[in-house]
Amino acid sequence: MSDIDRLAMALLRCLPPEPAHRLTLWALRASRAFRSAEPDDPILRTRVFGLDFANPIGVAAGFDKNAAVIDALWRLGFGLIEAGSITPLPQRGNPTPRLFRLGADRAVINRLGFNNDGLAAAAARLAERRRGAGVVGANLGANKDSADRIADYVAGLVRLGPLVDYVTINVSSPNTPGLRDLQAPAALDDLLARVLAARAELIAAGKPSRPVVVKLAPDIAEGDLARICDVLLARAVDGIAVSNTTLARPILSATRRGEAGGLSGRPLFQRSTAMLAHVWGHTGGRVPLIGIGGVGAGAAAIAKIAAGASLLQLYTGLVYEGPGLLERMKGELVAYLAEHQLADPAAATSRRARDWAARPLSSTG
Repeated sequence: MSDIDRLAMALLRCLPPEPAHRLTLWALRASRAFRSAEPDDPILRTRVFGLDFANPIGVAAGFDKNAAVIDALWRLGFGLIEAGSITPLPQRGNPTPRLFRLGADRAVINRLGFNNDGLAAAAARLAERRRGAGVVGANLGANKDSADRIADYVAGLVRLGPLVDYVTINVSSPNTPGLRDLQAPAALDDLLARVLAARAELIAAGKPSRPVVVKLAPDIAEGDLARICDVLLARAVDGIAVSNTTLARPILSATRRGEAGGLSGRPLFQRSTAMLAHVWGHTGGRVPLIGIGGVGAGAAAIAKIAAGASLLQLYTGLVYEGPGLLERMKGELVAYLAEHQLADPAAATSRRARDWAARPLSSTG
């Protein structure tokens, strides 16, 4: 981490988490000083669900909830950016305080509750973004008081699908009561049937086809995971994101460990990576996976890819390491690929998936 990064991170940590995040977004919008140090090494290029990525490392949903700083994030050098989660109607989210740093654990607990400006505002911003800079996804959610949550996902696909490169169906946030019930096989099958039917209608109307990714929770019981994967395979989803935040509480040292909400960061790494490998095994490697959870260093990124990920996303790692983390991770990934004489990230995917999948999920909390 550079001296400038250290100073900026120290100043941000003087603020409560939400004001610090708002200040970060303001700085990204206001300044053009945030730039990637140099073009990506060609060895990092990869192609996943029909899209070309300059590198496989992206920003997870939650960082840019309202698609407000996409162009600025490109200047930092990410390979993909996922805006959201975005609900049809604007939503304030849960009462504050609702975001907590656990510095000693390099973790965060959040119970934000899909706070965002809604589809109309996101659509306006996405329509104005610079095209061709990289891959953009929209993470779709449902309003807390919606009478038909599946209809909310359909509305998100119809409104934002034509404006982005892929969409993610987020049924795994722990902060909207009952949302995770949509991961149950029958409910998930119904949801995907309606979402994919809406996509087919868009294609028939001359709109481009967009990959559909489903984001899973890390708290799914091992015995249920195979049936969920069967639904995802039967519906031929284009990708699976593993995983969202966890309600579990592994051993934590921070005083805020008892706060309600989803835990992210380093303590999530073991379980989310083991679950990634389990999903890779259940799907036979037929569906590209996005690895999320505890990606805060180059070694963690490499481990996720080796466990089965084709792409990576991070957020909490940026909270503690700053924007310089991205360049360090890319440098370590380039060195790893060169050392093992691998042509691209795809050649490294799943090299250790069976080792990770041998770990029972119940022992990786």
